[in-house]
Amino acid sequence: MCGRYAFFSPAEAVKRTFALDLMPALSPRYNIAPTQSVPALRVAAEGSRTLVMLHWGLVPRWAKERAIGNRMINARSETVAEKPAYRDAFCHRRCLVLADGWYEWQAAPGGKQPWFVRLRDPRPIAFAGLWERWKDPAGGELLESCTIVTTEASESIRRIHDRMPVVLAEQSWDRWMDPAFSDTAALSKTLGPYEAKELQAWQVSRLVNAPKNEGPKLIEAEGSGTAVGA
Repeated sequence: MCGRYAFFSPAEAVKRTFALDLMPALSPRYNIAPTQSVPALRVAAEGSRTLVMLHWGLVPRWAKERAIGNRMINARSETVAEKPAYRDAFCHRRCLVLADGWYEWQAAPGGKQPWFVRLRDPRPIAFAGLWERWKDPAGGELLESCTIVTTEASESIRRIHDRMPVVLAEQSWDRWMDPAFSDTAALSKTLGPYEAKELQAWQVSRLVNAPKNEGPKLIEAEGSGTAVGA
């Protein structure tokens, strides 16, 4: 699964990587947690890529209350085309959730050990995301929210955790964000694990367990765990 991640690349690097015309300066974040606002890309009406902030925890349009999103931070790639909460968004409302890496927790003596995972060639990455627009039936509040699609872990990550977020390759970005493309079989083929040889991971401090903790110290290597993919 993906329950915490980081996004700290400078605005210029993000703008260059994702071919954006405009990129606001965002504060580096090293401990992004569910229910927070997260940066994502989607296609605007005129066809350009646009950065938006979405509530992490997808709230379906038919939901009676916002709290349902607390249980919908991730959508499994194996069932995303059939699950009522995600089915319509998978067909028509897909986005890229921007990140630099993510955390996974490995079962270990004394408690779960966090690891940080990122590309061997450090650069911003795109998680496969779905988004929804929900109107509160009680007060009319509009909320745009998202979920991150997950898949089985690649070989190098499997000994840490059996799931991982879907990291989309650049050649898949346009099709994934295209609301007019609704071939779910073709889309599903892009949702496998990222190439194991492209990833690396290392143990980090348990400080990341608390969402209130922030800063680059959270991704510093700590402990005796051997880096994966190094």
